[in-house]
This record gives sequence, C-alpha cells and structure tokens, in this order.
Amino acid sequence: MHLQQFIKFETSLDLFILFIVLIKIVFVLSAIGHLVLSHSANTDLQKKVDPKLTYWKERTEFIFIISMSILIIYHFKPGNNKPLSEETTLLFFLFGIILLLTAKWSLFIKEAPWYKRIVSSLK
Repeated sequence: MHLQQFIKFETSLDLFILFIVLIKIVFVLSAIGHLVLSHSANTDLQKKVDPKLTYWKERTEFIFIISMSILIIYHFKPGNNKPLSEETTLLFFLFGIILLLTAKWSLFIKEAPWYKRIVSSLK
C-alpha cells in the first residue's frame, strides 16, 4: 500500500497535516528516548545523547504547538461555513490564537545561535 492511498496530496493543507504528523513522530521518539535514558545506568550515554534528545523534544513540541495553532486558526476562522455554532467556531479560533501567543517563544528565540550572536555583538 502506498501513502497516497491514505492521504490525498491535493492541497497544501494535506502537506501541512503530514508535516504535523512527522513532527509529532519525532517528538514521541525523542521523548521515549529521553525517558529510557533518564532511567539508564549508562551515564556516558546519558551525558552524550540525552541533551540532544531533550533539545529535539522541546523544539518539536514547540513546532507542534505552533502548527496546531495555525491549523485551528485556519480551520475555525470566522466566516467559514462549519457545522458548529458561530460561538463555538469563535471560541476555537480564539483558542488557536491563545495557543500561538502563549507558546514558549523564548525557547526558539533566546536559545537560537543567531540570536546569541546578535546579542553578543551588541554588548
């Protein structure tokens, strides 16, 4: 069976949903790896691999939250004809905006290498 039998790549929204699924898979794998290594007796492996797994777990969680926020905002934007009431659609739309605003932006911005270079050059 081919992937195209399950997902029809007709719109950019289909690709965006596939992107979200792939990000979630990377998140789950890094979270499981972090959990296994945190209970492991091999301290050398913990010191080398666990920081990388934690790094990717945090980044993919952030990307997932941002992606889902965008998807919710897109799907529930006011004016779309949905089977939900107008108030429910508005609440979902606002929920997407709140998720977007309350995401851990500092994780992506303050710890980014380009941000650190800019800040150090300004000092």
